[in-house]
Amino acid sequence: MNRYLAPALTLVGVPAGLAVTGGNQQTVMTLALAGWLALAACFAPRFPRTVLVLSLSFVIGLRGSNLVDAGWVWPATAAFVVAVLAGHLRFAIAAGGLALLYGAGWDGFVMMEEHSVDWTLAHVGGDALWLAAVLAAATAYLSTRRWQHEMSLRQVQDQHERELEARRRRAEERVGIARDLHDVVSHTLAVVGVHLNVALDAFDTDPEEARSSLRLAQDVRGQAMTDLKSLVDVLRDGAAPIVAEPTDGLGGLDRLAEQVRAAGLTVSVTEFGERSDVPAAVATAIYRVVQESLTNTVRHAGASRVVVTLRYTPTSAVVDVQDDGPASAAVVDGNGIAGMRERVAALGGALTAGPGKTGFSVRATIPYLERE
Repeated sequence: MNRYLAPALTLVGVPAGLAVTGGNQQTVMTLALAGWLALAACFAPRFPRTVLVLSLSFVIGLRGSNLVDAGWVWPATAAFVVAVLAGHLRFAIAAGGLALLYGAGWDGFVMMEEHSVDWTLAHVGGDALWLAAVLAAATAYLSTRRWQHEMSLRQVQDQHERELEARRRRAEERVGIARDLHDVVSHTLAVVGVHLNVALDAFDTDPEEARSSLRLAQDVRGQAMTDLKSLVDVLRDGAAPIVAEPTDGLGGLDRLAEQVRAAGLTVSVTEFGERSDVPAAVATAIYRVVQESLTNTVRHAGASRVVVTLRYTPTSAVVDVQDDGPASAAVVDGNGIAGMRERVAALGGALTAGPGKTGFSVRATIPYLERE
């Protein structure tokens, strides 16, 4: 509320109200009442209860002295409004009620010879109705302001939550891109490295085999460049990754197995169930788990055979990759295994990696019934 509004309304409203109700006994006293109440209203925002009590005391004093002849509470309307807006509704009700009781007693008993009972009830009742209307209006205004403030705070909070959610999603996207970069680069370097070693060994003795290995290395390198370009496009433009199919889906498993076979390992891929039951996000995760597992086998396991078993059901998929290399008792949870575990966990699944029956084993279970 404007700090000058209450004093101004009081200065104008009190003389006008007394003139309308016939309470203007002496113009000087009427103006004095309006002036003192307006002055008190200037301090009401800082001392709301004190100003209310002083205003009612001044009104009651002038009424009791017959200097004005109307109003027990309504001349102090501004003080009541400021008190309610300051959060002192109960105090305002109590103060107004006591002033009205005093007024009813004064008019009904002290001034009974000058005023009839009907006159007393009409004037005190009119004051009571006016006070009730003022308190109700001030309370409604205060509630509206509080509601607007709460809505403003809620909008700010919602905006903050949306910003945090956007940051979280960007962070998840960056983590996902980092995992994809690791998978692509790690797999490519491992397979290309094996082919280059084969080509180097056969360069003099079997040039045709050396050329075949180099061509395979070039194919793997070309596919990797396509994947890396799509990831770089995501980083540059924020667009969705455009990876050539079937690289990042179940259809890419055969190509992946062929690349590892060309590196000298025996790879068998066995699938049970229908691929059509598997959602795209789960299919991508399966591909990346198999890719990283085969990459680790090529680079670290010293194995000659890898068995990949995939089981699809209407509710989940199970990935099992088992090699025949010498398995170490201590498993180092590096970036590759950690990335696989995070990718599977993001879909609500679980992944284990460690020594298996004959070598190193990676097993992942990914549910997808609720993601259809």
